Amino acid sequence: MKQLIGLLAICLLVYATIMVCVIPVKLHLPFFTLPFGVGLLVFSLCLLVYSMFIEIPFHNTYAENGVSNKLITTGTYALVRHPGVIWLALVYLSLALLFPSTTLFLAVIVWLIMDIIIVTLQDKLSFPKMFPAYRRYQLKTPFLIPTKQSISACLRTIDPRIKVRK
Repeated sequence: MKQLIGLLAICLLVYATIMVCVIPVKLHLPFFTLPFGVGLLVFSLCLLVYSMFIEIPFHNTYAENGVSNKLITTGTYALVRHPGVIWLALVYLSLALLFPSTTLFLAVIVWLIMDIIIVTLQDKLSFPKMFPAYRRYQLKTPFLIPTKQSISACLRTIDPRIKVRK
């Protein structure tokens, strides 16, 4: 059930994103925003996939029933406790540069607010129960906004080899 709901959620988000990107009413932005938007999209999608599907154990987190009890505190998870929110915000910023429309801007605001609400609930209610060391992690690592210390910790602990950890 967990896998089906997760797949359905991702499909719905991708579908909704595509639909608001193809709305014909567009805002006019300078031409230079197009190549910047493409570069930012590639960069942010790579970071999103890395943080959400490579850095954390994919099989234990998404494929198996139940929950993984392994807390990841290195790499992008040393930067902030929920790096996927930052990368998703950058993905949507890049899409807004590529497909500028009022509808997309409004959708992005709503979706990012919802994402922040979800991770806030996870951070306060779910994760402290799932991971025994989560309270210490909360004290050491910022919630969503990186600090100088967390940037340093991220760069110090990030794994330059992209591989699936078991």
